[in-house]
Amino acid sequence: MTTEHTIIQENSAEIQRKPAFVLTPPDETCSVFFASPHSGRYYPQDFQDLLCVPIMDLRRVEDAYVDQLISPISKLGAGLISAVYARSYVDLNRSQDELDSRMFCDGPPNPAGERSPRVEAGLGCIPRIAASGQDIHQRKLTRQEAEDRLDVAYRPYHSALANWLNILHGRFGKSVLIDCHSMPSLLAGRRIQADIIIGNRHGSACDESLARLVENAFAALGYRVLRNTPYAGGYVTQMHGRPMEDRQALQIEINRRLYMDEREVRLKTGFYKLQSDLKSVAGAIMNWAERRRS
Repeated sequence: MTTEHTIIQENSAEIQRKPAFVLTPPDETCSVFFASPHSGRYYPQDFQDLLCVPIMDLRRVEDAYVDQLISPISKLGAGLISAVYARSYVDLNRSQDELDSRMFCDGPPNPAGERSPRVEAGLGCIPRIAASGQDIHQRKLTRQEAEDRLDVAYRPYHSALANWLNILHGRFGKSVLIDCHSMPSLLAGRRIQADIIIGNRHGSACDESLARLVENAFAALGYRVLRNTPYAGGYVTQMHGRPMEDRQALQIEINRRLYMDEREVRLKTGFYKLQSDLKSVAGAIMNWAERRRS
């Protein structure tokens, strides 16, 4: 099937003018926001000039089409934000401190790079390795190159998301963030049995009633659902999930085999059913949020 999810390419002079995200504000009566931080497909030319792997090797780690899967949810009144820049350029579901100092010829941006299992695996805020396990860049980056990526693609996205969640919390006394991702059907050579994985940071990012509602809503539609294994929620969920303050955050991971050819990064016919089902689950989430307000 055809798709418009093509790689966005522009000349290097236009890089600084490319927006970091696409945002649809919520209706004034809605406290729910959906996000897709990994579906960006813009690969700036100066980034492409540094590559020592094919673009397709990077496209296979995108949450390809997730922005399109959730786009109809805006018609229900929820807010939406989707990344524009590719995940391999800068990973929005990482702390900006999660940087591998070995990637830079003059050291990482301040503060100094944070060591973590993800950084050690080459999957920090500025990733080091591609889907194949090969290095992405031909050479070490400069500190300024890293700062430019953070300034252009990372900080505007997080500033906008945090601002809108604060607006919603100020307006309603609560906010609900649903952070949407896709996962490969194979992990470490083993097939992932779940269709959907719900991540609530093992109970620390949202109320149990919300996690259970989302699980039940997907299960009622025929999906196999797991919670927190192997994806419990990343940086975004951790940052914005504070249920004691009625700031709810929940991560949803969608198995890519449901809607796309993972090798060719092409849609399959299952896309439209999944898109419709996600809209149905979104409606249930919004009803949950509305009931808490009444």
